[in-house]
Amino acid sequence: MRAVIAEDSVLLRIGLVKVLETAGFEVRAEAADAEGLLTAVEEHRPDIAVVDVRMPPGFTDEGVRAALLIRQQWPDTAVLLLSQYVEERYAADLLTAHTSGIGYLLKQRVADVEEFIDALRRVAGGGTALDPQVVSQLLVRRHSDPLDRLTRRERDVLELMAGGRSNAGIAAALVVSESAVAKHINSIFVKLDLPVADADHRRVLAVLRFLGVS
Repeated sequence: MRAVIAEDSVLLRIGLVKVLETAGFEVRAEAADAEGLLTAVEEHRPDIAVVDVRMPPGFTDEGVRAALLIRQQWPDTAVLLLSQYVEERYAADLLTAHTSGIGYLLKQRVADVEEFIDALRRVAGGGTALDPQVVSQLLVRRHSDPLDRLTRRERDVLELMAGGRSNAGIAAALVVSESAVAKHINSIFVKLDLPVADADHRRVLAVLRFLGVS
């Protein structure tokens, strides 16, 4: 898979290149700012862009704004954002606008190479990867709603779904069968009033409601 990296810290950028190449990604370009990132994505059309949230010149939300633009103009390019701190507003903006090919992790997760590579592959494949701390802070913002109908186990299943886990991944984490996970998920859909509809992805809608961004 092809990748581009946007990170103004030279040391971290070098580290990211090595991790991605170790995972079998072909790093087509590196950028130190949002403008360079957009130029690289337009030229190389990568499968995934790994982007720092705060980049020159303002060191505020340049990476997030670039990510939103990438997902709009080049929807085949997934985006994995890296942040020094949890900034739930940025994560909520991304999840509200896009429901696939999006990741938001804290930079400290890069140190766990295996976990980071798993997140990279999941996002590049069209899934989502949210840092557990991001999920926790988004949940603080949630108001009382149909989620209160869920059992403790259903909440556990939905939280793992929010982290991008497949049914098999959820089953392994909770030490239950995949059929049990499927039953919990169907119950979640019913309790969250998410009927079957061709135009909607109920799994994504359930996660968005869980995170309080829909």
